[in-house]
Amino acid sequence: MTKLNIDPNIAKPDDFYAKLLAVHDGRSKEESDAINARLVLILSNHIGDAAVLDEALSLAADA
Repeated sequence: MTKLNIDPNIAKPDDFYAKLLAVHDGRSKEESDAINARLVLILSNHIGDAAVLDEALSLAADA
């Protein structure tokens, strides 16, 4: 079982954040919500480890 990595782990996080914002630019709230939902599902599938996903859900819910 892998543990959730909550340490900074994105190369050039500001660049990634700018790309994330750009994906949402000019879109409605509903479109942005759908993009976020698809992104969560795509990344969850990539992770694939149920224990890691459970830990991430708990961390996100408690934030």
